[in-house]
Amino acid sequence: MNRLYYLFDPLCGWCYGAGPVLALLSQRGGDQPQLLPSGLFAGEGARPMDDAFAAYAWSNDQRIERLTGQPFSALYRSQVLDNHERMFDSGPATVALTAVALTAPQREAEALKAIQHARYVDGLDNTAIPVLLALLRGLGLEEAAARLAAPDVALMEAYSARTAQAQQLMRALGAQGVPSFVLEHDGQRQLLNASTAFSNPEAFADQWLAA
Repeated sequence: MNRLYYLFDPLCGWCYGAGPVLALLSQRGGDQPQLLPSGLFAGEGARPMDDAFAAYAWSNDQRIERLTGQPFSALYRSQVLDNHERMFDSGPATVALTAVALTAPQREAEALKAIQHARYVDGLDNTAIPVLLALLRGLGLEEAAARLAAPDVALMEAYSARTAQAQQLMRALGAQGVPSFVLEHDGQRQLLNASTAFSNPEAFADQWLAA
């Protein structure tokens, strides 16, 4: 039996760049990847947004756009990167996705795509809970929105468990960052070469579906 784990962070530009691979896997059917947020930019990984980091992020984003075709808009640059009032913190978006995983797990990839699109295309700051609530409600994920609006112990325990599992997989397999793809076959796990996911999503999807 095969299983594909997708390790990511909702504020990771390269993870947004890998979006076409997730879409292809969804279009082609078969077993869908299990999404595991790594918490890379949450908690101790969160940081202030300042001029230096914004310039670094924009430069990196342009590389991602050239390689993958995923757009990073002028609105994103002016309204998100140039807004230094909020932290660069993926914790709220990761909790939102965990709420979706608990209430409508088959729609988590859809919710991730919407959260990424809101930031990188619509220029909305998806570190803000009101933005995330509006996104979930716009998708009809009312139960997930209710969980995010009033996080309970079960939600936060699930958040901790998912990020811990992702980090354990990264340590065990020597993953250097996200996105990372881990293939499990008959109990054996291997780290897949993620570069193909950016340069040739079709080939990467074919590789997984044929495994």
